[in-house]
Parts: sequence; C-alpha cells; structure tokens
Amino acid sequence: MPAAAAPPRLACVSTQLPRSRPSEQGVDPRALRRFVEAVDSDPDIELHSVMVLRHGHVVAEGWWAPHTPERARLVYSVSKSFTSSALGFALAEGLVSLDDTLLSYFPELDAEVSHPWSRDIRLRHLASMTTGHDRDLLDEVIALDAREPVRGLLLIPPDREPGTLFAYSQPSTYALAAVIQRVTGVPLSHYLRPRLFDPLGIGEVWWQSWPRGRELGFSGIFVRTEDIAKLGQLYLQRGRWNGVQLLSEEYVAEATSRHIDTPAQDNVDWQQGYGFQFWMARHGYRGDGAFGQFCVVLPELDAVVATTGGTEAMQAVLDHLWTELLPGLEATQPDETAEPELKRRLAALRLSACEGKPTPSDLRVDADLTVSQPSAMDAVLLRVDAGGIELTLTQSDNAITFPARIQDWLISSPTDRKGDPVPVAASAGWQDDETLRVEVLFLETAHRMDVVCTLRTRSAEATWRTTPLDGGALATLHRPV
Repeated sequence: MPAAAAPPRLACVSTQLPRSRPSEQGVDPRALRRFVEAVDSDPDIELHSVMVLRHGHVVAEGWWAPHTPERARLVYSVSKSFTSSALGFALAEGLVSLDDTLLSYFPELDAEVSHPWSRDIRLRHLASMTTGHDRDLLDEVIALDAREPVRGLLLIPPDREPGTLFAYSQPSTYALAAVIQRVTGVPLSHYLRPRLFDPLGIGEVWWQSWPRGRELGFSGIFVRTEDIAKLGQLYLQRGRWNGVQLLSEEYVAEATSRHIDTPAQDNVDWQQGYGFQFWMARHGYRGDGAFGQFCVVLPELDAVVATTGGTEAMQAVLDHLWTELLPGLEATQPDETAEPELKRRLAALRLSACEGKPTPSDLRVDADLTVSQPSAMDAVLLRVDAGGIELTLTQSDNAITFPARIQDWLISSPTDRKGDPVPVAASAGWQDDETLRVEVLFLETAHRMDVVCTLRTRSAEATWRTTPLDGGALATLHRPV
C-alpha cells in the first residue's frame, strides 16, 4: 500500500462561519424562535446548543448555559461521519478501495477466519453497516479480543450474506477506521488535520483511542457545535470549501445516498435508510450521536442544523425541527421585525439550576456518606461550611472534588487522581434541613448527575439523568489528555 501523502496545506480563511440575520437568508425568525421554544419547553428534551445555517451563513445560534460555544465535547456517533470523511480522502488518494475485503488489510488474521461470509466483508459493507450480522456486536467483539477488535469481528460469522442486511454495529465503523489508520500510518485525527480540519478552520480536536494509538472511529471525537455545522456545510456544498474541492463530489453523493433500507428501526427518522455513516431522514440526511448530537443536512433548502444535547428523546427533537423550523426555511416573506426578540431568546437560554433553600448560616458538615448501590459513584464526601459546599465523588480508581453553588451553576475544572482536568458545573439546593441535592453537569459530555445527600442517615444517592454509554467512568467524562 502507498503511504498517505499530505496534500498542500491550505490557509484557513476564517475560524468561524459567516454570520447573517435570518431575514437576509430568507429564513423567518419566528420559526427559529418556535423551534427553540418547542424544544426548551418539552420536558423530555434537554438541548445544550443549536446552530442553524442557511446559504452558508449562521442565522441562529444558542447555548443553554452553562454550556458555551468554545468548549469541545463528546459527540458520540457524529464521529462516524468524520470517519466517513476520512474514507473519502483515502479512496481519492488510492489508499483503499470499497471492494477490498477487510481481511486483506489484516493478513495476519487470514488463517483464523474460515467462514466465507466473514472473508467477504468489504469496506463498502463496513461503511454501510451491512456486514451481514443482525445485531450490534460490540460486547461480543470485546469479549473475543479486546486487544484487536478487528479479529473479534472477523471471528463472528455473519447471519446473512454481506450487503443484504442492516445492523447498526459499532465494530463495523471501528474496523473501517482501523483500516484507514493502518494504511495511513497515523491516527484518524492526524490524517484529517491537513485534509479537513485545517481547511474548514476547525481548531484542536480530541479522539478517544482503543487500544492506545488507534482512534475509535465509531465514537469518541470531541468537537464544538460549530465544527459539526462546518462538516454539514461541507457535505451540503458537495465537498467544496472556499473554492477548493476537498472531498470528491462523487464520494459525497455516494456517502449520503441510501445503500440499505432500515425498516426495523424503532423511530420513523431512523427508518429512512443508511448511507456511508450517514442516516437518511424524512428531510435530507444526517449524522447523529446519542443523546441529541445532530448534524442535519437539508440540500433541498440549502440549510444545516447542528445540535448538542443530553436527551434520549431524539425523535422528538427531529419532530420539532420538521414541524416548527422547516416551514421557516421556506419563507417567502420573513418577518425581520421578529429578529430582536429571537436574539434575546437565544441569548437567554439556560439550563435550570437546582431548586431548594439556602444553606443554614451555622451549618457545618464534613462527612463520608454511605452510597446506596447500585450507584454512579462508589463514595461521596460532603463538606459544608461558611465558605460554601464542596463535593468529592469517588469511583474505585478515581475521584474529583469540586464546589457547588446554591440555586445557581458554579463552573470549575477539578483535577482527578490521574491528573486530568474534568470540567463540571454544579448547582445545589437544600430540599429540607437534612437533605441536600446537587446537580452536576459534566461539561465536555452530554451527561448530568444527580446527587442527593441525607445528613440524618449519612447516606447519598448518585444517579445519571442519561447514563453514559460506557457506564460513566470519570476517566472518560472529559476530552482525552
């Protein structure tokens, strides 16, 4: 295989997308406001950010404080769409072919793989989630070989002939990413830096690895909301950016076309088919990640919508998008008089802080609390004094200590036992004289934890609002260091 040659480094014209008033791009600000108010008032939805682009301009953007625009965060399976982009570059450079078998890139495994369907899994099958298996194989693959997951995938015989059956399976993307990293000799993020990140003006990114040195591909990338929007805009522009064709137009068309039907999925927008690491939708197509991370591309309306969130009601987010926002992207007479109110509404977005009473002025607490099991944490230490409230959360091999503010969010970056910063925002409130509730946002993720401390019984409960997909290890609740 030829080694990957870096293309000429392109100058980044701007680190930000151009901004515009909605009416200047034919967007009704009232529809933007209706969408924001719909998701903000829906009790099943917690969004953390939204950005709407029309004709390449940002026409609306907002972050639910204490989330902020400059902070990168884990976007789960939106990572797959970045991996798809790496595939597009590798194809253009002649490093891989869609019809190559996975096994051809791992010849050291050839003697172990006997099933003909396993031997016939090709890169196009990995990209379209059509390896022939009928389920997500992640746990089985790890059980077979956690040190070389590609081996685990190849040792599990497909249930059907590759190319005939869809199953959303993390090892498919993992294996695709492993191939790209093997032929290029560098991690995915390094390969994408001169080809994608620099030309788009995307700053530093982080990507979780497993094993060390091999980035996951299927998840694990930490980027900003605007970075998601830029990726969507690149695909909307058929791979072209600032007059330069970065990704081939042919690859963009192939990656964002339906390669397999997905009728067995639970929700209607997941039943529209799958491309190369992109979902088809009732309108356009999208990359998406667990808990409300979206990169929605609407070619028919020349629009992109990027969101981050902490919700399991992902279909509801799309329902509000289609019902409230979509009509405003087709407006013939946008109401520009509504723009000041939209701007005020976006600037005021905020996650509700913990409700409760202030700390009694004479209360002093320094207590190790017994944690009810099962729990997100193994131990909780609570300190309360005139200086405020401080909480220590402990797992078997890690711990962080941070302050909380009564009825408001207090942002801090405590260092865990491994020496890594873990950005959090914590808010507290006394439910009664014996019970303190603390809500903790892990700001580089989608996740929020509720900790209830009961002084009378010297006990605590620690629970996730949305449980991280890896179970919630402190070591993965922040960007890789």
